[in-house]
Amino acid sequence: MGGTGSGSGAPSAVVADWGLVFWTLCAVILPVLITLWCSFQRSRRQVLIRDIFRKSKHDWHYTDLFGQPSYCCVCAQHILQGAFCNCCGLRVSEGCLKKADQLFLCKEIMMRSNGGAHSSMPHHWIRGNVPLCSCCMICKQQCGTQPKLCDYRCVWCQYTVHDECMMDCLKTEECTFGEFRDLIIPPYYLSTINQMRKDKRTNYEKVVPYCRKHWMPVIILANTRSGNNMGETLLGEFKILLNPVQVFDLSKIAPAKALQLCTLLPCNAVRVLVCGGDGTVGWVLDAIDEMKIKGQERYIPQVAILPLGTGNDLSNTLGWGAGYAGEVPVEQILRNVMEADGIKLDRWKVQVTNKGYYNLRKPKVFTMNNYFSVGPDALMALNFHAHREKTPSLFSSRIINKAVYFFYGTKDCLVQECKDLNKKVELELDGERIELPNLEGIIVLNIGYWGGGCRLWEGMGDEPYPLARHDDGLLEVVGVHGSFHCAQIQVKLANPVRLGQAHTVRLILKSSKMPMQVDGEPWAQGPCTVTITHKTHALMLYHSGEQTDDEASSLSEQDHLREQTDEEV
Repeated sequence: MGGTGSGSGAPSAVVADWGLVFWTLCAVILPVLITLWCSFQRSRRQVLIRDIFRKSKHDWHYTDLFGQPSYCCVCAQHILQGAFCNCCGLRVSEGCLKKADQLFLCKEIMMRSNGGAHSSMPHHWIRGNVPLCSCCMICKQQCGTQPKLCDYRCVWCQYTVHDECMMDCLKTEECTFGEFRDLIIPPYYLSTINQMRKDKRTNYEKVVPYCRKHWMPVIILANTRSGNNMGETLLGEFKILLNPVQVFDLSKIAPAKALQLCTLLPCNAVRVLVCGGDGTVGWVLDAIDEMKIKGQERYIPQVAILPLGTGNDLSNTLGWGAGYAGEVPVEQILRNVMEADGIKLDRWKVQVTNKGYYNLRKPKVFTMNNYFSVGPDALMALNFHAHREKTPSLFSSRIINKAVYFFYGTKDCLVQECKDLNKKVELELDGERIELPNLEGIIVLNIGYWGGGCRLWEGMGDEPYPLARHDDGLLEVVGVHGSFHCAQIQVKLANPVRLGQAHTVRLILKSSKMPMQVDGEPWAQGPCTVTITHKTHALMLYHSGEQTDDEASSLSEQDHLREQTDEEV
């Protein structure tokens, strides 16, 4: 009896073990299969979405989370994620994307020609998802207050209208292009210019749109790789407010090619807004110099800056601020561009000739807008540049960039790699030899700011000195005792060693290799002769906005010194 019982129990135990194995496998394999199936479906959807994006006339972008309450323009359902058009502002769910692409037209950058010339165009209304705090152009009450797809917005003038206020006459009414009509290039203007080019006529000044006397079309040049990576967002916001043909991504098109749009616009009327760091501004100014060489000088634009880089010293000097992080609305930026005053900026030729009787290589030639330096600040820039080349993904934040600069500056305080610079170089200002004190660095300034916001030439502001300007054809030359001295100057605890002002600067590196930089572009340089001479002027825009306490005190000190000089004369 006992043997039979034990024999019958063994098969049941085996069956139980196999059952456990089976359910364990199901528990492991089933989630894997579901995950693979979902991944396949997701990749399939992404391929379909990319195909729609590629063929569409809309500038679609996908987002996992909208920044404000949004409703699908097709099914009117509330959506958290989906696609939006960077040009006209349409928002749709993933499932309605194909239908929306067929139903709704995007902004037309150029009107279709039907045999006649155009001088106006009707509103282009889009329903729903109106901007927050916008008001109806009819009843002046707030729009978009109901939790559903409601109310209309014109993609050109940005006017909004309630559903109940929308009348048939508004659908055919002429669009005035709203607040920024002086900056927008209308689609009918481009169609007229296109017809004139076919007829080989070039008197574009006669085609000023809507009879505006102060038309100053703006061209946006944004570097999406600058500093804090805000360029992509800004591109979309500017395309919403302007004609998309005016907005260029410099990671996809070179400034020289983008600026050819100026040749289709009235002479001396165009303004360019460069969204990027000082390096991007220099790139654009070089492209403008190429226009002069091509004989296109009458089309030269004036340049404004939206600072997205790390240092932004040129932007700071011209009143556009030390850095942009989204705190100012894009609408206000465009107002600032309209109100800005035109000024000139000196640009300088920096020629570096290597020493040696058998040196057959051509001298290196740079164009300088901000400053040239040899010594500790150039060493910091060189180390930063080398680190960024190795791991570019780490340098996507302005704060991280400045922290890395601080690290290398602290390191140089201890190591002092550039000491005894005065024994290695000779300095001439306008042909006159300058006796150098014990220094680690020499900095040649064209603008007021240096090192991410420091007014280097002024120092603590407690000593009389000739005024520094960026349009007087003069360079300011200073010396520093090291990285620690640079840090003291930045917090106004020390003055630089002011070596003088000059129209021409000549620096001879007699021995060893030293770090040098021009406008933040560093390199290691052996024995050479560096000659800095005036090259040309750039037409810039100066924004006279709110001043900081430091700027106000600096300006008052400069005015006081000017009054003293006048009294002495």
